[in-house]
Amino acid sequence: MSKPWLAHYPPGVPADIDVNRHASLVQMAEEAFAEFPTRTAYVQMGRALTYADLDAQSDAFGAWLQQRAGLRRGDRVAIMMPNVLQYPIALFGVLRAGGVVVNTNPLYTARELEHQLCDSGAEIIVILENFAHVLEEVIARTPVRKVVVTSVGELLGFPKGTIVDFVVRRVRKQVPPWHFRDSLRFADALQDGGGLSLAPVELGHGDLAFLQYTGGTTGVSKGAMLSHGNMVANVMQSWAWTEPAFPKGTPSIAITALPLYHIFALTANCLLFLRLGWTNILITNPRDFPGFVKELKRHPFTYISGVNTLFNALLHTPGFEAVDFSKLRVTLGGGMAVQRAVAERWKQVTGCILTQAWGLTETSPAACINPVDVDFNDSIGLPISSTEIGIADDNGQMLPVGQVGEICVRGPQVMQGYYKRPDETARVMLPDGWLRTGDIGRMDEHGFVYIEDRKKDMINVSGFNVYPNEIESVAVTHPGVMEVAAVAKEDPHSGEVVALFVVRKDPALTAEAVIEHCRAQLTGYKVPRHVYFRKDLPKTNVGKILRRELRDEAAKL
Repeated sequence: MSKPWLAHYPPGVPADIDVNRHASLVQMAEEAFAEFPTRTAYVQMGRALTYADLDAQSDAFGAWLQQRAGLRRGDRVAIMMPNVLQYPIALFGVLRAGGVVVNTNPLYTARELEHQLCDSGAEIIVILENFAHVLEEVIARTPVRKVVVTSVGELLGFPKGTIVDFVVRRVRKQVPPWHFRDSLRFADALQDGGGLSLAPVELGHGDLAFLQYTGGTTGVSKGAMLSHGNMVANVMQSWAWTEPAFPKGTPSIAITALPLYHIFALTANCLLFLRLGWTNILITNPRDFPGFVKELKRHPFTYISGVNTLFNALLHTPGFEAVDFSKLRVTLGGGMAVQRAVAERWKQVTGCILTQAWGLTETSPAACINPVDVDFNDSIGLPISSTEIGIADDNGQMLPVGQVGEICVRGPQVMQGYYKRPDETARVMLPDGWLRTGDIGRMDEHGFVYIEDRKKDMINVSGFNVYPNEIESVAVTHPGVMEVAAVAKEDPHSGEVVALFVVRKDPALTAEAVIEHCRAQLTGYKVPRHVYFRKDLPKTNVGKILRRELRDEAAKL
């Protein structure tokens, strides 16, 4: 197919990457450990972890998994933690032991956690103790047989009861008691594993590295099967695109505020800068924006990634304008649409262009990125190296440049499929490796891609996908609800929020009651912010609810 984007690549960016440069993420990581042993890999709350530390501790955890937890090649291990030093140790320990990582949102409700653990088949979980009470509710109904528990301050040298633990407790109000029959502390696993030998596992591009859960293009949470080859390819693609803008030969600093369990930060921060020998500054609680800004002032940084709402909040935080931006070269925005006003203000304050990128969990995630030296242009960028973008009609036929259709992606970063869901996989995969993304857009004559609309009714809350089917299936279980429809409503803080239209069964039902019912079963960002009551819902002649009509109505309310 024609590739007009190649003529507009930044200088030094290749048309294709060498997908065989690394046989696996493990080989890539171990090369970095050997090349940069004395460099700092991660910093959390002032405590540093060098590449040599990460090598030794992930080796110890991997050995413990193999010899004490009985991990076999291909077994699933859930990691349920925010941005703490334990996350990369556990991540690389699982991979080096031959396991598959199941990234798990720490804010999951019991219902959501139970589904993911059962669906993935994870038998081991590494979890922050502040969220262990949720696991306690469901563990008896899951395959989990071994629990590794940790705390925010466990590897920081701070004793319990200090400000570190207090801050996390305050976020969740309290820490209820919990107990697991077969559990131990993360630090104890490291100490035990330090005296054991890690048995090397030979891994290749076809071996599974992650089950990364997503709503895909429908409402059911599914595990995107991301192989070592998928992830290595996307790291190499991201590096090829950004490397010309980075300082040569010197270690630099990346700010990591997005959670590492999210595919965006996983690839664009954790894995990319591991390969380059950079330092990731872990922001454990990015919602504390005054504290976030104080951390930024301590570390002159070269790179920061985030979503539109994060950049907007930083711009409105007192003291942000006093941060030292002299070394900042790349600001990468993704996960949700970057607003032009935010991009223009970011450049004005920092002197750095806010570069918009686009991708999906199913593409590991990067598929399009704007050249980092091109001013904000409303597009999601050009297809990155070794990637093709096509615009397809409803029959899967590719359309000419300029026409609007469904954005499709083909490249080495495209997932293997959805775990245990061949029907869902067939629904999104076209012949010859094309992935249907569910986004509607167009490509201009230079190869820049623009999103026009979403084919599905997904709601994007601060970069997180929320699917109406899931919200509706929870809301309709309230005894006072007859019928519901969930739609997106624009919001100045999070881009979009959930608006719920309800037909009452009980005339006394209130909006507050519906919201509280949803809050008990849904992660916070999925909970409806607005509830509107109607006598009936608009439908097609076959009974399908007209969500577009309701979205238009919500926009006026």
